[in-house]
Amino acid sequence: MDKISQIKQLVSEINRLHLQFSNDYFETGRIEKINLSRTIPHVPAPHIYKYRLTLHESVNDYLMTAAIDIKYFYRVKTRESIDDKLERYASREDQYPVNNWLNDIFGVRIILSADEIQSVMDLLDDWQDEFGLKNWYLRDKEGYRGLHIYFKNKSNFYFPWELQIWDVQDIQNNIKNHEKFKRNFI
Repeated sequence: MDKISQIKQLVSEINRLHLQFSNDYFETGRIEKINLSRTIPHVPAPHIYKYRLTLHESVNDYLMTAAIDIKYFYRVKTRESIDDKLERYASREDQYPVNNWLNDIFGVRIILSADEIQSVMDLLDDWQDEFGLKNWYLRDKEGYRGLHIYFKNKSNFYFPWELQIWDVQDIQNNIKNHEKFKRNFI
């Protein structure tokens, strides 16, 4: 299987797992469904924490069923990182929907060459339609470069998941950037 096919497979599997986990979590009737397209005053922090903890405890069960043939890294956002984001976004004058900025409680990262990233970007509009992806963009700011792809399965009740694609040449700068800007809570 060529690299682009592996990446498409990864996108498909993340999307499938996001839908499966979200259905198992939100569609059972045991969890209150809250519209995440609302602003933070309408989305209680305990709702976010419970989701994060459940995901943290069970994500490997879901990943073990995935057909993924490419090396990837993943993480579930820490509660401290969520608190940091909640504090920063709650204090902003302009309020944004929660699902626009708390879109990375679960994140996957892969490392590719610049040419491979460009090939993926050339296909993403089609994949967005095929898989119902939320959105994607190339971030190039303050020493950080990465392609970000978001999964939400067309539901404002499901927390989005994120796939970051880094260029192999940007690894060290991106790690330094994360340490400087993304870990203020440590």
